[in-house]
Amino acid sequence: MSETTNPLGAYLRARRELVTPEQAGIPDVGVRRVPGLRREEVAMLAGISADYYLRLERGRNRHPSMQVLESIARVLRLDEDHFAHLLTLVAETPRRRRRRPRKETPPPGALKLLDSLVQPAFIEDRYFDIVASNSLARALSPSLTAGGNQLRGLFLDPAEQALHPEWENVTECFIANLRQAVGNDVDDPRFIELTGELSLASPRFRQLWARHEVRGQRGTPIRMNHPQVGELTLNRERLTVAGTDGLMMVVYHPDAGSDNAEKLALLASASLATATTRSPSASVRH
Repeated sequence: MSETTNPLGAYLRARRELVTPEQAGIPDVGVRRVPGLRREEVAMLAGISADYYLRLERGRNRHPSMQVLESIARVLRLDEDHFAHLLTLVAETPRRRRRRPRKETPPPGALKLLDSLVQPAFIEDRYFDIVASNSLARALSPSLTAGGNQLRGLFLDPAEQALHPEWENVTECFIANLRQAVGNDVDDPRFIELTGELSLASPRFRQLWARHEVRGQRGTPIRMNHPQVGELTLNRERLTVAGTDGLMMVVYHPDAGSDNAEKLALLASASLATATTRSPSASVRH
């Protein structure tokens, strides 16, 4: 069964293969066809029968008890985010079958706020599609233009990759965030389209996607190496856009009085000068 038809089994298998016998505290004996623990080893350590665990991985039993889930989570070394994701895969609530709109329109107030901010800011959906952005965000990275997708930029655009000196960590974080955002809604058409495209085009994406890492997004500093102003570190905050189906406003802001603040101000000035040069003269009337 595929991840779409058996998300619980795909998740258990991927996480099982990431735990070594040494980490589990058992002898590493025999030839292993795949890395990590064998099914029977997980079952033994979790205190359940090998046949029962096999049925879980193969999708024949999708309603394990909380005690069983907690035991398996302990063996697979799942942290809070990974365990929460595991629970979504066995939840009784039905998955949504409706097709989501390709692009949701933010409320007018959110767009006014976006344009009023002096920091780089943009609005994204749960697939990291850019729904709207202000001019300084676009000056920071062309991939933050409305209609773009941050994952496509990170995995397929060399210029965007060069912008991130910690590219490997950034890509790992984004993929774990995507897993958390989508949850068990793995048959969503937009999700299938995006992950299918990136799986075909990017070995790095395939490697990360197969790990089934899950992590919620949190405010964190992000380092960039911008071609105009050099290296700068900005704080990244995500704010929920009320009245929408999961839209978030992302704001990059420097520490006050820092070199990063000066560099961002320089970038803002250069962006404004470029925009002024390209726009018609204010004296022109139609």
